[in-house]
Amino acid sequence: MIIVGLTGGIGSGKTTVAKQFNDLGIPVYIADVEAKKLMNKSKVIKRKLVQLFGVDAYLDGKLNKPLIANIIFSDKQSLQKMNTIVHPRVSRHFEKWVLKQDAPYVIKEVAILFENGGHKKCDYTITVVAPKKIKIERLLQRDETTKTKIEAVMKNQWQDSEKIKLSDFVIENIELQDTLNQVKKIHKQLLEKSV
Repeated sequence: MIIVGLTGGIGSGKTTVAKQFNDLGIPVYIADVEAKKLMNKSKVIKRKLVQLFGVDAYLDGKLNKPLIANIIFSDKQSLQKMNTIVHPRVSRHFEKWVLKQDAPYVIKEVAILFENGGHKKCDYTITVVAPKKIKIERLLQRDETTKTKIEAVMKNQWQDSEKIKLSDFVIENIELQDTLNQVKKIHKQLLEKSV
């Protein structure tokens, strides 16, 4: 089973690209979604996050996302500590998920694939890129956020140029049909590699 890491900066359109691969019949694992589920379900993670962020880390048994986001995007050490709690468990969850898949390859979508060294566990990597202006416009339309908050998140992620150096494939996601054409081309190459 070929494991393909899919990444890109916030607002680049990773989720759109992941869906396009999924529409082609490829199983997709969205690490952020699974991490959030584990942060709400796992007693071990809950206990450790309460130790790290205090009793307000959870409200009515649910993760207090606004509180944690404010802390981790203004304090890199807190972000790193949280990642050391959550990422190993997400990795184990992904390994179990892969065993249940029946496809020539799978996509693992991770926002910080290179930043956390996750690319070393992938056979190939794809980075989704888009101009900063477009990424900010997308995020302002999609989320209840501000340009300042978006730029704070961007500062915690590697520049596209750094990710591209380590990538096997790059998808420029500006126009949807063009993006789909790039996805189909990479899909064809990955199918050839999986034979």
